[in-house]
Amino acid sequence: MKVGLLECDHVAEKFRHIGGDYRDMFPALLPNQKFELYDVCNGYFPESAQECDAYVCTGSKYSVYDDIDWIHRLKALVQEIHRAKKTFVGVCFGHQMMGEALGGKVQKAEVGWCVGVHSFTLLQREAWMTPTENEFKLLMLCQDQVQELPPDSRVLAQSPDCPVGMFTVGQAMLGIQAHPEFPKAYVSAIIQDREQRIGEAKTRSALESLNQGTHTPTLSRWISNFLERAHP
Repeated sequence: MKVGLLECDHVAEKFRHIGGDYRDMFPALLPNQKFELYDVCNGYFPESAQECDAYVCTGSKYSVYDDIDWIHRLKALVQEIHRAKKTFVGVCFGHQMMGEALGGKVQKAEVGWCVGVHSFTLLQREAWMTPTENEFKLLMLCQDQVQELPPDSRVLAQSPDCPVGMFTVGQAMLGIQAHPEFPKAYVSAIIQDREQRIGEAKTRSALESLNQGTHTPTLSRWISNFLERAHP
């Protein structure tokens, strides 16, 4: 199976020694997948949705509602992927792009920054969610959230500060607000680097939360299962 990695940002040089760039983190999370790289934030897009069997869309420092050419192009591509019934997995910005492009609404969350380890409750169990976890912990690093869902959506998981933690549109598109691809050391470095923006109290709490375990291996399996359903 050929999976297109839609790169919506790049890790700053000063942090790349921790876990590399997105093109390193996602293959580490999903080692059984063969990735084709598309540096969409620098204008490199697939010619059409047919180029790959499935797509994974990364996080970004940008917002999906920013008036930037490549973001408009990416919205159009996500719409084409949806029409073509290709499998799509969006992570953080990619999750929000899926919501915004298909008719939902993304805005800054009233709770502000969601950073550190957050606990999610599973609302609906899908066949690809093996091993089963009713509660799971993941790394978060975001301000924007999906506020209104697009048509044909189902919320699969939520946290107290993130009502749309995981959702699907139809059968082939999955959004995950958290960051299963990020190493803890990278999240720690970013939180500390953004302390002035995040705030001292929330920064301290987020850094303390990193002592908790996460369910990254579970999410790795879930995402792989989701991608492989149509291409076993």
